[in-house]
Amino acid sequence: MTADDGDATTGRGDDGPLPRVLCDTAALAALADAPAGALWRLAESGRQLDANVVRIPPGRQVDTHREPDLDVLLLVLAGEGSLTAPDGTRPLRAGVLTWLPHGSTRSLAAGGQGLTYLTVHRRRPGMRIGPPDTAAPPAGRPQEG
Repeated sequence: MTADDGDATTGRGDDGPLPRVLCDTAALAALADAPAGALWRLAESGRQLDANVVRIPPGRQVDTHREPDLDVLLLVLAGEGSLTAPDGTRPLRAGVLTWLPHGSTRSLAAGGQGLTYLTVHRRRPGMRIGPPDTAAPPAGRPQEG
């Protein structure tokens, strides 16, 4: 499902980072017996984004949750389902692009064909060991990587 252009180990050429083909989302979405959860994750070193291709099986859902820190783009690749927010339910189908602003509450439900989608958001800062700084999260809330 993946193909690399350039140096497969570093993704760098003589002039810096190289664009690369990462995966075939149509092929991932077409996997009829794909497991629930992440089918693919962006894992390139030095990246500034996180991205995942996620599958929800038919009739299953992602329970209501809130992302406090990150805006998320969600692009439906295959199947159908719904996005529920405090102001109502929106239908989802292949090709629908949705913005999920940080702080918003939402849930996702897959229809009879399941739901496969791509999410993209700013990369979370990694865990750091060292003296606390003013930008550190409040006590009891670890930084996520």
